[in-house]
Amino acid sequence: MAATPIQATAGLSASGGQANYRFALTALTSLFFMWGFITCLNDILIPYLKMLFDLSYTQAMLIQFCFFGAYFIVSVPAGILVSKIGYKAGIVTGLLIAGAGCLLFVPAASAHVYAMFLLALFVLASGITILQVAANPYVSVLGKAETASSRLTMTQAFNSLGTTVAPFFGAWLIFGGMDAPEPGVVTESTVQLPYLILAAALVVLAIAFALLKLPAMGKKDPTEALPLGGEAWKQRHLMLGALGIFVYVGAEVGIGSFLVSYLSMAEIGGMSKAAASHYIAWYFGGAMVGRFIGAVVMQKVNAGKVLAFNAVCAVLLLALTILSSGKLAMWSLLLVGLCNSIMFPTIFSLAITGLKQYTSQGSGILCLAIVGGAILPLLQGVFADSFGVQIAFILPLLCYIYIAFYGLNGCKPREIAAQAAVAKEAL
Repeated sequence: MAATPIQATAGLSASGGQANYRFALTALTSLFFMWGFITCLNDILIPYLKMLFDLSYTQAMLIQFCFFGAYFIVSVPAGILVSKIGYKAGIVTGLLIAGAGCLLFVPAASAHVYAMFLLALFVLASGITILQVAANPYVSVLGKAETASSRLTMTQAFNSLGTTVAPFFGAWLIFGGMDAPEPGVVTESTVQLPYLILAAALVVLAIAFALLKLPAMGKKDPTEALPLGGEAWKQRHLMLGALGIFVYVGAEVGIGSFLVSYLSMAEIGGMSKAAASHYIAWYFGGAMVGRFIGAVVMQKVNAGKVLAFNAVCAVLLLALTILSSGKLAMWSLLLVGLCNSIMFPTIFSLAITGLKQYTSQGSGILCLAIVGGAILPLLQGVFADSFGVQIAFILPLLCYIYIAFYGLNGCKPREIAAQAAVAKEAL
């Protein structure tokens, strides 16, 4: 297979290149862990700020709206930036911006203004967006195209490790070990320390990546003709994949955002919010385990079929959650995390298949679609205020139905679909 312009910029020999690829992939796993950790902290932050500012579910979901809304606003500029400076410089830039966002939590807590918390989250998410635009395609091109889904799934497993650890870290530092914190006990200052620690970690990572010798990829070759601005948008499998990312992120974030409130309901888990926050680790821990398994399975089984199977299982589990109560409703919802495991990396890698010189642009479009994490949880919050938290889970259920369609049919590039139709007519 001929090297794409992105691969051609590596300037590595075949044997030396593979060794550098392994080192680069190892380094990138730390990024996936970090942004998974940060994203999951939002699920702890929601009940904390809901309690602190006496918010409705809809108002509390503005946390996810501002965080994931940054993907919509920043993704396209991030794609342009990364295509000019390359993947490595894009990663360093994203880490520094994310660190600045974490530091903004200090004045936000001191001022006791909800809007300032939302601004801090927006800046933090802007940095994470640049990381996503740079790191996801970086992993995809560091190796054989046939195993891109498996490779991205493996690195995403470390993203899930971050989301598994974060609930314990967040609950301990924010709720301070209290079993049933009250609005008068939980204060603004309790949120400052976790984000100060994160800011320091992000800056250290930025310095480390600036010093590491990684394959020079992602920067456009100035001698190459620039791709037409709208070319990637014409790819059917990419656009359907963008919708898949939109509904997947919306479903995953929506479920995670409501877990603490749902499990603390008397008819479901009957536990305190501090205790319920620890169960977020089960939800994201299932995704971590599933990604390690999926990375192996998709070496042998078609990625689209694995995606469709997991989506159907998620639909069945959510239907069970909506129609039952007690431990059955609780664990059926938590098990959706296992089904989520391979979805994001699989949809992502299937959607950018065959894009060649438009891979960076396609990555930007897919990260643009992460805005689903802003819009759908907010809509789920409206449903929860109107009909109850349990009934509101019908929204993510519908999302997984679409993902099943994408895995079975929507992920096929137009050229492949056309060739299949010609072959069928020949028969």
